Amino acid sequence: MTSINKEKEMNAVAEELEVEFELVGSTAIEDKLQDEVGRTIHDIKRAGIKVWVLTGDKVETAINIGYACRLLSNDMNIFILKETKPKRLRIEIVNLLAS
Repeated sequence: MTSINKEKEMNAVAEELEVEFELVGSTAIEDKLQDEVGRTIHDIKRAGIKVWVLTGDKVETAINIGYACRLLSNDMNIFILKETKPKRLRIEIVNLLAS
């Protein structure tokens, strides 16, 4: 797959997912949590703002940090997407959303 096709496929997946989506802001959380991160994320979620977690190669670390800063909780559905090919990723997302 060429990078042009990959970009088109990724844009198609983004368009499908981002229906009625308004990006208010974004940030990154490193392994070391700063003061009040957990409280801030908790308040953002209580305000009805949807929060997505995207991580690189350390999924377990990201999950642990997510719980530590109250971004994740036990009552959430957590989906771990591992596909790297856009077409397969789309299928994986559709299957997860249908379940």
